[in-house]
Amino acid sequence: MSTRFMKQLLICYALAVGLLSGAIGEAATDVVIADFEGANYGGWEVTGNAFGPGPARGALPTQMAVSGFKGNGLVNSFFNGDGSTGTLTSPEFRIECKFISFLIGGGMDASKTCMNLLIRPSLPGASWRNSKMVRNSTGVNNEELVPVAWDVSELIGKTARIQIVDTAVGGWGHINVDQIVQTDSIPPQMLIMNAKREFKIEKNYLNLPIAQKGSAHDVAMLVDGRLEVKNSIILANAAPDWWAFIDVSAWRGKTVTLVVDRLMAESTALSSIEQSDEISGAENLYREPLRGQFHFSSRRGWNNDPNGMVFFNGEYHLFYQHNPYGWSWGNMHWGHAVSPDMVHWQELRDELAPDELGPMFSGSAVVDRKNTSGLGKDGKPPLVLIYTAYGNPATQCIASSTDGRNFAKYSGNPVLKNITGGNRDPKVIWHEPTKTWVMTLFVQVGNVPTIHFLSSPNLKDWTLMSKTDGFHECPDFFELPVDGNAATKKWVITGASSEYMVGAFDGAKFTPETPKLPGHRGLGMGQGFYAAQTFSDIPVSDGRRIQIGWFQTETRGMPFNQSMSIPLELKLIATPDGTRMTWTPVKELASLRAKSHRLDPMTLKPESVNPLADIKAELVELRAEFEPGDANEVVFNVRGATIVYDTKKQELAVNGHRAPAPLRGGKQHLTVFCDRTGLELFVSDGLTYMPMSFQPKADDLSLGMLVKGGSARISALEVHELKSAWNSRNSK
Repeated sequence: MSTRFMKQLLICYALAVGLLSGAIGEAATDVVIADFEGANYGGWEVTGNAFGPGPARGALPTQMAVSGFKGNGLVNSFFNGDGSTGTLTSPEFRIECKFISFLIGGGMDASKTCMNLLIRPSLPGASWRNSKMVRNSTGVNNEELVPVAWDVSELIGKTARIQIVDTAVGGWGHINVDQIVQTDSIPPQMLIMNAKREFKIEKNYLNLPIAQKGSAHDVAMLVDGRLEVKNSIILANAAPDWWAFIDVSAWRGKTVTLVVDRLMAESTALSSIEQSDEISGAENLYREPLRGQFHFSSRRGWNNDPNGMVFFNGEYHLFYQHNPYGWSWGNMHWGHAVSPDMVHWQELRDELAPDELGPMFSGSAVVDRKNTSGLGKDGKPPLVLIYTAYGNPATQCIASSTDGRNFAKYSGNPVLKNITGGNRDPKVIWHEPTKTWVMTLFVQVGNVPTIHFLSSPNLKDWTLMSKTDGFHECPDFFELPVDGNAATKKWVITGASSEYMVGAFDGAKFTPETPKLPGHRGLGMGQGFYAAQTFSDIPVSDGRRIQIGWFQTETRGMPFNQSMSIPLELKLIATPDGTRMTWTPVKELASLRAKSHRLDPMTLKPESVNPLADIKAELVELRAEFEPGDANEVVFNVRGATIVYDTKKQELAVNGHRAPAPLRGGKQHLTVFCDRTGLELFVSDGLTYMPMSFQPKADDLSLGMLVKGGSARISALEVHELKSAWNSRNSK
């Protein structure tokens, strides 16, 4: 990195904290811990050789220019270059003020080139060997010292020491420090480390101001002094772009403390946080311009993969990857929603939050009806979540609930230790013939993506059985009858891209009977629709295999982002090419029909009038059955989206994207669902499923149909104007 570039970097950083150089102002009550103006370090304890015989007087030999320190002297561990190491520890002192301010620069390594605040335990006979590090700061790889402060208000009266550390070698293996001061007042441009605010919880939510762009802050939440969770959040220093919320209803009467790793003293991010019984902006909830009206999306923040889809206690449960505090991916929690019909969803609080094992990545859920795990209680079978804790290393863990509302992580986690650096997304099923649990787990082995098959008698102890290559991320594994014949069942394994294989499973090994086949036909495999999962534990009397996928619908300008597909029923059918899977909308979606238009059969010619011209709709379900005849194209227009069936190639083109769509029995069946953010299309009796991100113009409610090059026989044509699936239950 060039000297010129480094100079530009340090100038930008200094501007960010409000000044290019200068001293930290001292009030009358300030207590100077050290200004490093003497010839030596006085009573400070020195180890190693990094800090030299005493304070430096600026830059040391071969070092770039050092600036931003006060007076003549400073701590500079570049003595004899970056290869030297050591520590510098102050005499003990009593914390008397709200802040400890200082100037800091040098290398950016919070553990090897840093300054720490140590607190001696107050127990009788306790020594500094038992000290606890309570604050930490480092440089940002520049030689410009910048003003920083620690908020130590809760530590007033404690006995402390400052420890300056350089245990790094190589580039930027040094630390610069000056002017360490206890103070009750700091300039508004100063950067406060570990800024905090306490709340006595009396209401349901803390509303947080969020910015779409900017630097993320580490925000820790402590409940009665115990760390509950830490997230990376772009807090708004001024007017927020939108408000996120933390559900704190479980901690009524307790003290919740939010600690931000660094914050400008003038920032309003902490002071503007509101405690409320309402989500900020709730008056517009589910009415936002880009809110899908029959596709599930989270109230606030980002969602991606569906997780833990299960039927339990009479409800469909949808868990999902959720960033509650950002518009983009991050801070992976498990969001949670429930529904009586997979159409009308009620969002509940997040159930799995990042912990010491890592963020909460994808997984599955099962009802342990035989209580093999021992996690049931009072005769109630537990609902068990199986998930990846994606820390370093990534491991597989479980959590459980007997009511579907209150979940506890298993105290013996992880239940499956790390296999490789890329192991995640456990899908677990009960295999009745062998009376065991079977897990399919994505494991990256070198450059080869594999699915490992593991078994367990109790969801806690897992044994590897076999492997299948070729599938990447988020596996699903289930059995389906062929053509509805229960005597002819096949096993299906899918990956995140929705590619799948059909085959046999003996309880230990999957034997494919087909090559890997394409799943959805959206904008390329893995685009538009990803990481789909199916519900487990749907009653045998229902017998359906129902899938939901991550519908990749970007919603810029909204306080939420992405959504889920409509629920899809999966089947296996015999075709001339072999056994294939189909996707069709579930019957429950018919409950959204507000007004229906059914047209009589007709023969449509190029000169025919648009038969749908008089129908206007925002939320659309369109169904058509036709025989192409001698027409070259049968064309539909749904709110500006052009849908073309090429009769010669037997292909469907949607806004220019093409997919195979063979006739079935000489006819074509087309179903289209159009929402505010996307289209989902089904043709060839569900052999082709095309989910497409699409945002129609708000004022374009038009529908159309025409043919080109000849006539086509339309045997059935119906349009259903749909109502919103959101209702009052979602505002809880």
